Amino acid sequence: MLEQRSEAEEIMDDPALDADVYAAVLNDLAKVNTVTLARRPTLRFLEKALGRATEFSLLDVGFGDGDMLRAIAKWARERGKTARLVGIDLNSRSETVARKSTRADEPIEYRTGDYAELAGDRFDFIVSSLVAHHMTHEQLVAFLRFMESEAAKGWFVNDLHRHGFAYMGYPVLARLFGWHEIVRRDGHLSIARSYRPHEWPPLLDEAGIEGAEVKRVFPFRLCVERIK
Repeated sequence: MLEQRSEAEEIMDDPALDADVYAAVLNDLAKVNTVTLARRPTLRFLEKALGRATEFSLLDVGFGDGDMLRAIAKWARERGKTARLVGIDLNSRSETVARKSTRADEPIEYRTGDYAELAGDRFDFIVSSLVAHHMTHEQLVAFLRFMESEAAKGWFVNDLHRHGFAYMGYPVLARLFGWHEIVRRDGHLSIARSYRPHEWPPLLDEAGIEGAEVKRVFPFRLCVERIK
């Protein structure tokens, strides 16, 4: 069933989805991220890539609820680091939801638009979480090229691992926690749409990228790390 990556569309990607329903979905996805320790790999990447530096800029592509950026802001604050954090998302409703969940004094700027519009802005780091599997092959290769050229110090892709145990177990977990029915359906499909370890190297080769590392991270995360 999972030998081939699924290309079926997720409900949350439908621009006609009701705004209130979309907000509920994003809020529950943030809860999924908490339960599944989804933010931990990105924070560990920053810990390693930033080292002793005391300030940095970061772009989060496809920020959704904004929970990753808020976690990074908290991580930086606790370590006495100055962060300039920018998130960009294609869906304008994401910006509305994220702003409602973010304190006004956080060093986070939310934008609506295409990440490609930010070419030339040059951030220290570019990250994404649960975004890669939403992209077509061509879109993902273009995104990898963008990160490689625009991230001065490194980039990090935090995504799912297309694994049978995760695919079978997620519906049980989602029902146990009572997450929104779209989160249940899309989360299950997201696993089927994600990649396996051997599928990333050809994508990186096509994008002309050397020095990136593909990592399996518990539980059922597949991440790609590039530190310059």
